[in-house]
Amino acid sequence: MAEFKKLNGRPKLKDGKRVKKLDTRFTQEEYNMLLALEKELGISKTELVRMRVLNDADKVVLNSADLISTLDKIGAEMGRAGNNINQLAKHANTMKLAGALPLQVAVQFNALLIDYISIQRLLETSLRKIIQMMGK
Repeated sequence: MAEFKKLNGRPKLKDGKRVKKLDTRFTQEEYNMLLALEKELGISKTELVRMRVLNDADKVVLNSADLISTLDKIGAEMGRAGNNINQLAKHANTMKLAGALPLQVAVQFNALLIDYISIQRLLETSLRKIIQMMGK
């Protein structure tokens, strides 16, 4: 005869039994917002309220689809800027070989490139912070 695995029932709570109940009333707009958050984040209404009020009051709940879309747009803009810089550098090298590159243009290009690099570093730092915050 086949052996049956003993069923232990509901898993034991790690933090203790929840015995207190809190009733909250929402306007229809507030409730619709709560339903939308529940759907977007994949978290039950109870867990969403508990998380926001008790555990993660200092954290921001956001729409991950919007965040990913925005980050994708930022990445595309960075790619376009890099492409433009490469085109300008190629054009400057062509002009330099022909002896037609004014010194002022090269100096201005280098100054703008230094500014771009500093902005790109700030953006990379910001993106790392976002990624770290998402991991928590």
